[in-house]
Amino acid sequence: MSIATTNPATGQVLKTYDPMSPEQIDAAIDRADLAFRQLHGTTVDQRAGWMNAAADLLDAERDEIARIMTVEMGKTYASAKAEVTKCATAARFYAARAAGYLADEPADAAAVSAARAFIRYQPIGPVLAVMPWNFPLWQVMRFAAPALMAGNTGLLKHASNVPQTALLLEDVFRRAGFPEGAFGTLLVGSDAVEQILSDPRVRAATLTGSEGAGRSIAQIAGRELKKTVLELGGSDPFVVMPSADLDRAAEVATTARCQNNGQSCIAAKRFIVHSEVFDAFAEKFATHMSALRVGDPMDDRTDVGPLASERGRDEVHAQVRDAIDNGGTVLVGGEVPEQDGWWYPPTVVTDLRPEMRMWREEVFGPVAGLFRVSSYDEAIEVANGTAFGLGSNAWTRDPQEQARFATDLDAGNVFINGMTTSYPELPFGGVKNSGYGRELSALGMREFCNTKTVWVGGEDAGPVGPAGAHAE
Repeated sequence: MSIATTNPATGQVLKTYDPMSPEQIDAAIDRADLAFRQLHGTTVDQRAGWMNAAADLLDAERDEIARIMTVEMGKTYASAKAEVTKCATAARFYAARAAGYLADEPADAAAVSAARAFIRYQPIGPVLAVMPWNFPLWQVMRFAAPALMAGNTGLLKHASNVPQTALLLEDVFRRAGFPEGAFGTLLVGSDAVEQILSDPRVRAATLTGSEGAGRSIAQIAGRELKKTVLELGGSDPFVVMPSADLDRAAEVATTARCQNNGQSCIAAKRFIVHSEVFDAFAEKFATHMSALRVGDPMDDRTDVGPLASERGRDEVHAQVRDAIDNGGTVLVGGEVPEQDGWWYPPTVVTDLRPEMRMWREEVFGPVAGLFRVSSYDEAIEVANGTAFGLGSNAWTRDPQEQARFATDLDAGNVFINGMTTSYPELPFGGVKNSGYGRELSALGMREFCNTKTVWVGGEDAGPVGPAGAHAE
């Protein structure tokens, strides 16, 4: 098992790390457990001060952090800088709102024959986060910020190809003032996850990744009776109806498909277009896709960089070749360039059929599949006709269709006349094989809290602490 920084633009291994030993893992868990006990005696305001300091460090060191991400997984430098800024924004968001999200919620005391009754949110302990490489900072921060502000501690098992990003985030939280061990990076392979999650000091787990990884984590956690939040794959539909603004839809579709070099769970992947506007949309979309500049991800003029791994690039090309071999038509792209690194061009494939891999599988690269439908009902049938249900897009100016899409699309997120993205203010997650639980918003913070009922009887019942000194 290799833990290494390998530049996907060149295929060159730049830095390697030795996996942690079982003894080192045990010591890291012990530090997380001790830090949890220390955080238990802090206030929300104290933790907010540390979290704001972490945001300041991210802003101050944005360019260097972004450079590391680009070198490790190939995202464009411009998008990497935007990712760092988004993480700083999320840190400040939770620093500002944690007190409200964690405040005691009064209940109807009379209805339950109490003098007072309320709900209190308290942290549960160290949480294992198993995170992917595609948004190596943001995927972690959207867990870490709410978890730390709630008073939990975090143990990060990051993807093995982004070790420098993982280590720098641990360093940021440490320098920001959080207790030693409050957020720790575990340089381990997937074979160590069972040992970590089975440890009684670890109280829960969150994972963003593949279906297989999610099933594995859920199986271990189920045996150990531990809470999990899973954000898995997606094959998001992008539905275009006759009333849509085709120029805007085609422009956004291009970004939605090729953001992060096409390596995003919530990237639009299946473009389901009504037959009345199919040809016009396909032409506009193909024109935009072919105009994207593929090249050095450190160059600000680049739109699409390399894929993160050779294996990933080869899998994407195999899916395209399968479509071609079964009658698919390539409008743009579809060929692997002859050069060092793991490049793949923006590609559009149409004439898709159910027997093709692209019909039923997620394509994790800058490849779009075009589906022709003749009605709203057929569009919904195709959109919902996968095992996934993460994000979705619908383009229509018809208010009735907008209302129907909001209800009928079987997904955790529905974006109408806009591109699916994530915001700290809104819950994020999926249904079906895209996982369960929610990140972000108040819901994301409370996923790893003990939602405690407090019932106080008697006419002379006194105060039962504030959400208080411990700010839980």
